[in-house]
Amino acid sequence: MKPRNTDSPRYQSQKQAAIRAAAAVFSEKGFHGASTADIAERLGIKQGSLYYYFDSKEEALEDVCLYGLRQYVDNMDAIAGTDEPFEARLLAVVGNHLGSYRSKSEALKVHNDERLYLPAERRVRLKKLGTHYREQLELMIHDGVAAGAVRETIDSHFLAQSIIGVCNGLGEIIVRDPEADVFELARKCTDLLLHGMVPGHYKGE
Repeated sequence: MKPRNTDSPRYQSQKQAAIRAAAAVFSEKGFHGASTADIAERLGIKQGSLYYYFDSKEEALEDVCLYGLRQYVDNMDAIAGTDEPFEARLLAVVGNHLGSYRSKSEALKVHNDERLYLPAERRVRLKKLGTHYREQLELMIHDGVAAGAVRETIDSHFLAQSIIGVCNGLGEIIVRDPEADVFELARKCTDLLLHGMVPGHYKGE
């Protein structure tokens, strides 16, 4: 059973360690292949003590997914709120998205691969965060259109989804290869998004 005071710094530190342990186990074994005993063993505690942090394996999965999402969504808010040129903000968005896979690779992998095993009521907060992220990106694209950095005929919803999809795909490379250069991947991805692949459209030509 969880303690009454879950806001204390000590408890929060221990809870973060428990979430990271759960992320590692779910990443390795998947939600269905993992057990609370596996998570407790990874954390170095008895299985019964795990209920100090999670009421169930489902809650552990939800907390891992939220852990993976929250910071990079907060970063997106900060990026979208600046008055930097669209090109600079897009690089920051892509860099933030890809960088999250380096700092929270297991948690984001679990979110992408395992979240649909959660019941619908446990996916509500995840969906809200994901929707908010996409909507912020769409607003940023609208700003880019207004500034003349993005063509007026672009479908902002489709473009936002495409950027997210490309970043998630590159994130898999970052998860698999600890030597992958996140900044270089972000630069190449941003360049492709801005200039495409058709000769004559690249500004450097």
